[in-house]
Order: sequence, then C-alpha cells, then structure tokens
Amino acid sequence: MDSILVWFRRDLRDYDQAALCEALRRARRVHCAFVFDRQIIDPLRHTADRRLEFICESLLELDHALRARGGALVVRHGWARDEIPLLARELAVTAVFANRDYEPQAKQRDAAVAAALRLHGIGFELFKDQALFDGEEVLTQAGRPFTVFTPYRNAWLKRLTEDDWQPHGGHGGRLVASPMALGVPSLADLGFAEAGLRALGIVPGMAGGRQRLLDFAGRVSLYRQQRDFPAVKGVSYLSVHLRFGTVSVRQVVALAIAAGALRPGAEGAATWLSELIWRDFYFMILDRFPHVVERSFRPEYDAIAWEQGAAAEQAFADWCAGRTGYPLVDAAMRQINGTGYMHNRLRMLVASFLTKDLGIDWRRGEAYFARQLNDFDLAANNGGWQWAASTGCDAQPYFRVFNPVTQSERFDPGGRFIRRYLPELAAVPDRFIHAPWRMSAAEQAACAVRVGRETPAPMVDHDEARRCTLQRYAVVKRGAVPGRGR
Repeated sequence: MDSILVWFRRDLRDYDQAALCEALRRARRVHCAFVFDRQIIDPLRHTADRRLEFICESLLELDHALRARGGALVVRHGWARDEIPLLARELAVTAVFANRDYEPQAKQRDAAVAAALRLHGIGFELFKDQALFDGEEVLTQAGRPFTVFTPYRNAWLKRLTEDDWQPHGGHGGRLVASPMALGVPSLADLGFAEAGLRALGIVPGMAGGRQRLLDFAGRVSLYRQQRDFPAVKGVSYLSVHLRFGTVSVRQVVALAIAAGALRPGAEGAATWLSELIWRDFYFMILDRFPHVVERSFRPEYDAIAWEQGAAAEQAFADWCAGRTGYPLVDAAMRQINGTGYMHNRLRMLVASFLTKDLGIDWRRGEAYFARQLNDFDLAANNGGWQWAASTGCDAQPYFRVFNPVTQSERFDPGGRFIRRYLPELAAVPDRFIHAPWRMSAAEQAACAVRVGRETPAPMVDHDEARRCTLQRYAVVKRGAVPGRGR
C-alpha cells in the first residue's frame, strides 16, 4: 500500500504494537493518530480524571518516540466515528489500521468507522494486540466458547507456542510526520485539571511500564505467596499499563515464561501467568457474550430481588464512603477513593460485602468501580463483579459469602493496611483491629476509639446478612445445600 493511518486507542506504545508493525510492513508511508473520543470523555463526572491524565502523559511520550523515528502523532478531540474517516481522507491514505477492542460500544464505533471509510474506498483492518488469544483461537472440542475458566486455561496453555509471545516487528515502510501533527493537547485544553498521578507514585507511559515490569521481574517468584496481602508489595501494579497498552501483553507473558511459568516448581510465575489467562478469558466472555454488560451471564440470576428504597440507598452511600463499620472493607474503599487503585483481594471482599452482606445489585458496585479505578477495564471489572455476586460464568457458589472479619484476620493479620487508610484506628490493639466493636467501653476509651463516634458501628450483622443472602438466592438455587462462609 502507498500509505496507512494507524489509529492508536488502548495501545499507547511504539514497539510490539500489532497495527503499527503491520502497517510498517505493508505500506511505504505510515501516519499515526489518536482521538480523544467525546463519546468517552464527555460523560466523565470529574474535573480531574486520573485516567485522562495517564493518557495525556503517555501520548506525550508516544509522540516523542514517533518523532524520533521520523513520524508524529496527529491528535484530534471529537467523535472518533467522525474524526477518523475525516482524517483518513485528509491524509489520502489507502487504509486505516487499528487493534481490536472487545467492548460492545467500541465494536459499534469501529463498525461505523469501517462503513464511513468504505464509502470513500478506504480499507479498515483490525489486529489482535491486547489479548494473547482471541476470537476462535481457544474453543471447546465442540467448537464453542468456554464458559468455565479451568478448561479454558488448559486449552489456552495447550494452544500456546513460543511464537505467540514473540514481539511484533515492522520494517519496510517509514513513519511520516503530517503537518496536522500539532502536538498533544494539555488537560486544560480538554477542560480538565491535573489529578496528581505522580504524587500517587504512578508513572505513565512506556517508561512507567518498563519501570513496573523490571520491578516485578525481581518479585515474580514470590507472587503466589504474597499476592493476597494488601499491606505487602506482592502484586505487579501493571494493571493500568496493561489497560492502556503502555506495556505489551506479550512482554508480560514472556516475563512469566522466562521465570519458569511452564516448568514445575515455579509457582509464582505460574500463578501470574494464570492471572493473565483470566484476563484473556474475560475479554473472550465480553466479546462472545456481550449481554453481560447489562445482565447476568446466567439469566436465571436476573430474577434476584436486590434491596431497594431509602435504606438501601443509605447503605450504598456508606459502602462507597467506607463507613460500613468493618475496618478492612472501609480501608479498601478509602484506598480506591483516594488513589484510584484497590488490591485484588480487597476487590473481591468489598464486592462480596455489597452484594451479599448488603444485598445491593452488583451493577451498582461495578459502575462505582468504573468511575473510580485507574485501571478500569470493562471485561475484567464486569467479570470480577459477576464472579463475586455469583451471577457470572465460573462464579463462586452463591452460598460462599466472604466474612469481612475472618478475611481481615487472614490477609491483614497485623492490621497494617487498615491503619494506613484508617488512621483513627491506629491505637486499637491488634487483637481488636479487625472488629473494634468487640472492645469493652473501657478499652475503647483507652485508645480513644468509641464505636459509633470515632469509628462507625457495623452496619449489618454478618451472620444475619448471610442468612438473608441464602434466602435471596433461593429464587434460583432452590434445593442447594448451603456451605459455610469463610
């Protein structure tokens, strides 16, 4: 081809980027563009948005990298379904290349762009980049999509070859700098203020991704034994970089393989690889079963009657604000509200608490996470919430209800995480940090923490809430034998 326009979306890097590498292989000249899509930006509720700041800073680095190679990034602010066809005509390109997105809204946008380009004889091609396997690459023996994770993981691993995690390489064509490449607009240009990402220790862009990848490479062997403890640096912190493509999934899989994920004994690397397979699994579920965006994966669970009315509204508001009276739940909610991040073990706990202790619809919690999380990804967020609510594919059994006190005792035994986000509990003795209401009046006075004053009393009794949950879920699980919460 004479010239191709590469449309960057959630793949903000200039290396191992499938659409870019394919364009350089197949065209003499390659233009690059990004659109601040008003369909996504206009509904944002905040005047300072951490994700938007991450994107802006990542684009600055990407533009600099492209200019060093002779190209540049054309950045537009508008409706992507209009801006990309217009830009393609202005640049007189033969085709537009982009990487696949699995979200229903994105797929509708891409179909509209393809149709508009086709009217002008311009091609539109999509490539696999954010998942290692997608489409029909991993299917059951009957040729259907998997709906249970373990057999999916087994088939995924059986399908895996060394070629699958090798980086893409592009050569032959050259990047070109269009006169329309006027630089990356500032947050102020877009009508937003800075959100203070770097003050939170988040370094955007490819540089930040490399930094996180190198740091985790030295800890991956400990991943399995440390990943469930929020006060310990046990996880990768790569999720926001994977979300916006400032690292390549092939890089991360290669790290796991190099650390021994496919060999016996390397439990840390193998567990990390399994988490990456979960990521592909949820992309596949969203792609093949798009009804999960609005409804339960398992339709029978849409019959559940969730709590409604003023009391439920107040309970939801208290959950959002971290005022449930259960210290680890409240510390987790303060973490997400203050930083845009929440440890994965805590995501499961607070989701279980909202749906099964408070009886509130999982969709409300999912939507709250979607607004707050720096690494918000529809596929993983939806999959995680439906897992916790027992409404999704391969979900935890409906009778498994996380006990917020025993979870706290197990995964934050010394209360380090709790005290970090609930400093008002700093003087509470270790034996009471997970359940301050168990202190006597004298003990509360001694540490200046009066339950119902300096710290809220538990908003529900967990054992009673669990009984209500079993009754609530009986509408779809009549006759099942309840198990014990943990």
